Amino acid sequence: MSFVEYGDMIKDGDTAIVFLGHESMFPVKVQHGSVTQTKYGVIRHSTDLIGKKYGSKVTCSKGGWVFILHPTPELWTMNLPHRTQILYSTDISIITMMLELKPGSIVCESGTGSGSLSHALIRTVAPTGHLYTVEFHQQRAQKAREEFREHGVEHLVTVTNQDVCKNGFGVSHIADAVFLDIPSPWEAIGHAKSALKAEGGRICSFSPCIEQVQRTCLAMEEYGFTEINTLEILLRVYNVRTISLQIPDLGKAAEDNSSTGFDSSNPSNQGSPCANLQQGTVQFKSGVPLREMVGHTGYLTFATKS
Repeated sequence: MSFVEYGDMIKDGDTAIVFLGHESMFPVKVQHGSVTQTKYGVIRHSTDLIGKKYGSKVTCSKGGWVFILHPTPELWTMNLPHRTQILYSTDISIITMMLELKPGSIVCESGTGSGSLSHALIRTVAPTGHLYTVEFHQQRAQKAREEFREHGVEHLVTVTNQDVCKNGFGVSHIADAVFLDIPSPWEAIGHAKSALKAEGGRICSFSPCIEQVQRTCLAMEEYGFTEINTLEILLRVYNVRTISLQIPDLGKAAEDNSSTGFDSSNPSNQGSPCANLQQGTVQFKSGVPLREMVGHTGYLTFATKS
């Protein structure tokens, strides 16, 4: 099993996603002899998972069923254990596009955190690219190494435990792109410039506060970066559902009903279009925004090394 190469069969040691519904799923480490409890009953790894195909429908001990999905960076973002605040797919998608990443790209990242963006970057640059990720916190760096090993991507990533603001990324003039998600990104701009290739490399800084953005932009200008721009991604989800709207009374319906002898009190006419007009409402499908939505996550500042 690898997050960048699809495997058909579930094997011992794999990380799989147990899918109960769109709003309910979780990861599980497949191990011979282990069991996993769900609200639909027990899943026995030896008999219910190992040797089955990814995407299979598995019946639990209480008679309910779940799907077992192959892990992807998107599914991992939704289910990973949170060691820090993470980036979600809305921001990740624009980051990978604006940094112009592709298979074979070399990327530097700080900090690693929970590895949400890291998995997406690895999948984007595979199979010949590489990710150099720096994490200040020693335990988080070690846990990230273990996860990359378990997920079959350790050959595509190098994890370093150090302070990027003082010691940089550990590489020079090879990176196609640099991503910063740290409290004081302006202190790492010089190291980012040193890590980027001679010219044309791209940089992105993620910051939740506009004051951080201001200081970062000033530092980028000081180090000669160009095409500096900041944006914010807000996701607005719509539900498609049936709604009722009142029909304006223009006087035409009443005249037509009287001329045709329409009787609204007759039960046989209650389901007709004329009955709906007489009642003054019409139903149709429409897109309605959610009452609550995810608001501000952070500002993304992009620039190019000239």
